[in-house]
Amino acid sequence: MSLHLKGVTEITPESAGWTYTGLKIVTLGDAVTVSTGGDEYAILPLAGSGQIEAESNTLALEGRESVFAGPSDFAYIPKDCEFRLSGKGRFALAHAPARRRLAVAYGAAEDVPVEIRGAGNCTRQLNNFLGPGVFPADRLVCVEVLTPEGNWSSYPPHKHDDATQGNGEAELEEIYYFEVHGEHGYGIHRTYTADRSIDETVIVESGDAFLVPRGYHGPCIAAPGHDLYYLNVLAGPGEPSLAFSDDPAHHWLREAWTDMDTDPRLPMTPERTPR
Repeated sequence: MSLHLKGVTEITPESAGWTYTGLKIVTLGDAVTVSTGGDEYAILPLAGSGQIEAESNTLALEGRESVFAGPSDFAYIPKDCEFRLSGKGRFALAHAPARRRLAVAYGAAEDVPVEIRGAGNCTRQLNNFLGPGVFPADRLVCVEVLTPEGNWSSYPPHKHDDATQGNGEAELEEIYYFEVHGEHGYGIHRTYTADRSIDETVIVESGDAFLVPRGYHGPCIAAPGHDLYYLNVLAGPGEPSLAFSDDPAHHWLREAWTDMDTDPRLPMTPERTPR
């Protein structure tokens, strides 16, 4: 199976050939009913608004016009639950197997931590809505990354596939789901292992996904004229974490950022239009 998926609508652990991480993209017409089984879910509006009915809860999701318009509110649904999602627009349903059952919960857009990372042409924005320690989840981690046109993100290349070597890594499977601002827009993504048993550099367009079972990933490059968005969905056998280690060949770049300014185009605003 290719790691680069064009026009993705659903990724399951079974289809990906791994154990923990899944994602479904739905465009609402009729309502969608989902039984979570053993998985916990994060429901994120990509474009549009909706409503979730789960157990005795009714959660209104205000959503947003697009992924480039700012953080969105979202919902958390635990395992062993049935929920009904209705409304209009496009939604991401990220999921992972949970060891314990938490409560149905709502996350407000204004409470989403927005972080600016990197510097110079490696500046990017993280909407850390379901990051470790930010919002309760048993295993699932989700963050959004926005890269202005011409910039690089997910750089230096980094990995999180081996928690046994004392380097501080977590063991995580990761999905990248991409959207690109503007007609004919595209980005570039690379994933590789040290032994090059995986070494893929691909063109990504809106609706594409890339599976990272192991190895270094990065950069993600936004083509000039087209801002790049991706949703990272991560899970593994341990507690929620984003711990990683850089490719040693490129780690020096982080020190270079100390003398560089961050990109003034970030954080992105709803009014922003790439040239």
